[in-house]
Amino acid sequence: MQPGPLVLVLLCCCLSGGGANRVYIHPFHLFAADNVSCETLQNHTFQPLESVSVAPLDMAVLTPDQRGPSERDNVTQDVTQRTAVLAELVNSLGLRMYQALSGKQPAANTLFSPVNTYGSLLTFDLGASKKTARSFQDLLGLSSGTDREDCVSLVDAGMVLKTLHSINQQLQHHISAQAWLFTRPHVRLSQDVVQGASDFSHSSFVRAVDFSERGEHLQRVNTFVENTSSGKVKEAFRDVDANFDLLFLTSFRFQGNFQSHKTSLQEFHVDPTTTVMTPMMTHVGLHHYFHDTMRRCTVIKLSLSERSYMLVVLPDHGVNLHDLQAKLRTDLISSWKINLHQRLLELSLPKLSMSSVNDVRHLLGNMDPEVESRLLGSQAEFSQLANSDTFTLDKAINAVSLEMSEEEAAPWEKMKEDGQQVTINRPFFFSVMDADCDAMFLLGKISTPAL
Repeated sequence: MQPGPLVLVLLCCCLSGGGANRVYIHPFHLFAADNVSCETLQNHTFQPLESVSVAPLDMAVLTPDQRGPSERDNVTQDVTQRTAVLAELVNSLGLRMYQALSGKQPAANTLFSPVNTYGSLLTFDLGASKKTARSFQDLLGLSSGTDREDCVSLVDAGMVLKTLHSINQQLQHHISAQAWLFTRPHVRLSQDVVQGASDFSHSSFVRAVDFSERGEHLQRVNTFVENTSSGKVKEAFRDVDANFDLLFLTSFRFQGNFQSHKTSLQEFHVDPTTTVMTPMMTHVGLHHYFHDTMRRCTVIKLSLSERSYMLVVLPDHGVNLHDLQAKLRTDLISSWKINLHQRLLELSLPKLSMSSVNDVRHLLGNMDPEVESRLLGSQAEFSQLANSDTFTLDKAINAVSLEMSEEEAAPWEKMKEDGQQVTINRPFFFSVMDADCDAMFLLGKISTPAL
């Protein structure tokens, strides 16, 4: 059975190079309010719901909502420790969800954002009943670990979202994170949920729309999303019920740079019998490199910016990528990074430009249908989402994209004899990560490169 995220966090803190002098603090205690107590699940009473009115959808008003002041803006807790611990939680859950998603589409390219999905789940947690909130905290690795079966100690999900946003802010010139919430007219949404969507993203849009004329208004919603995302997110919603309560959408875009000495068409071996020609970028220089003889793969670390990098994992000839991905754990990736060493390489890899639209409900269902049922399915309760007795989260969509810009590299002398040629010309796995806390922005695989 795969280790839970809390076990992995504890293990990572104990083994990390700087962890010897750091006192371990349970994630719950980093993100819980002072004097928190275990609240009875059967007691459905919360503090009176503070709600906000929702502006109607106006195609002429494309400016983001104004970011409201947050009490969490003044949090003075150790941000470095909070981001490090949160990154481990994000990575552990992200790998599990990615493996389930990739396993459902073994022959297809796959792109998934652990950071974006984690933030979406936290936003939903803000609107959940106590029973459903407990399920969210269990999945996210934020449970106290000491609660009785009949009660739950709640973390401050908004504080976690602010911490997640601080990770994204480190790469504000390379990352664009947006959120959209659409509800029916005359509904007042939870102020915490609206604030959470704002805290998590760089820009957010909360709008009311009447779906009585289904086709026309669905098109208006999709056009509004396309216009406010600079044309990056198209046709996000389909098959929306006219009596919907809430549509939720996030967009996470990452743009990195690759220093290339030349680009040329080269062969990419999709499988033993299929070969395609694709543009390959080549760079000659020093790269962090490791060949894992036990798992039979090559790991290369590519710098994408001052604060981000990509780990590329290429299986050896004859090794199935799916089998290698099934072994992925946070501790394995950490061990790869520890073993990396600089080496002169002539490195060639395909031009990377890809996007994906993932239904959060399907992501959870792929991983565990029972988890999906408790969090977003038939057993989920969202009593704190709006000023309505019965309110549901109808659609939860994550749009993700990766763009690698090719930049001309400084001239390099002819390859020396002690250099090595590495060509990424068969299916491979990659992870785009933060250089400070190692949070996984993106996970993906290329089975067939774009032509």
